[in-house]
Amino acid sequence: MIRSTGISRDAVQISTYLDDTYLEQADTRVIAVGHRDGAPWVAVEHCPFHPQGGGQPADRGWLEDAKIVPVRDRESGLIVAMAPEGGSLPLFAEGQQVRARIDPKARMAHAALHTAGHLVEAVGRMQGWEMVSNNHFPGQARIEFQVPETETRLADPDGRGEATAILRASVAAAIADDLPVFARYEGEGRRVVHLHDLHAAPCGGTHVRSLGDLAEVVLPTLKVKKGRVRVSYTAAHRSL
Repeated sequence: MIRSTGISRDAVQISTYLDDTYLEQADTRVIAVGHRDGAPWVAVEHCPFHPQGGGQPADRGWLEDAKIVPVRDRESGLIVAMAPEGGSLPLFAEGQQVRARIDPKARMAHAALHTAGHLVEAVGRMQGWEMVSNNHFPGQARIEFQVPETETRLADPDGRGEATAILRASVAAAIADDLPVFARYEGEGRRVVHLHDLHAAPCGGTHVRSLGDLAEVVLPTLKVKKGRVRVSYTAAHRSL
C-alpha cells in the first residue's frame, strides 16, 4: 500500500498485482491525476499494473479503453498510468469509476521470466556463487554471479559445460517437483518471495504460482568474464 504525499490525504493505493499475479482487471476509482515531465498521468485505488523495476519490464494495459504504461511517480510514490510514447490519455477526474486491465499474455511472460530468474539464482547459490546482477527482460534474461577464486573448473570449456549441466539438472528437478511459489511480508514489511524452501529473496515482482507453471526453460552454456559467471536463460508460462 502506498500513500501519496502532497496530493490528497485520501489517495491511498493498493498494489493488487502484488497479491495476485493472475488478476487481469480491477473495477476501481481514480484517486489522483497529475503531470510528469509535462505528460498527464492517472492513479487508481486498486492498481493491477506492475511498473518497470527490479529487473522486470512494465505491464502493458488499459484504463477504460485507453492504452497505458505504468510508471512509479517519484514525487507522489504512486504507480501512475501514462500514455505510451506517441499516445494520449482522455480526461479522467478524481473519484471517477474506471476499469483497469492488464495484457495477460505479457504479464505471464514477465512472471515466468522473473520466477525462472529466482530459480537460476537458487541453483547458482547451490554452487557457492553469489548473485551480483539480474535482468528478467524478454530476450535479455540473465543472472550474473561472482564466483570464489577457488572455482577453477570454469577456466576451460569442459568445466563450463559440466557446470552448465549441473545447473540445468537442478532447474529441471525443481520444476518437476512443482515447488510452490509464494510471497510473505517479513521484517519491517519487506515482501519476500519464496520458492518453497529452496530459495527466498526480497522482491516486488510478479511470479507464477508454482515452478510447474514454467515451460521452455533453457540455459545456454554459461559464460565467464573477469571472475563473473553469466547465466542466460529463457522461460515461458505453460498453457493455462
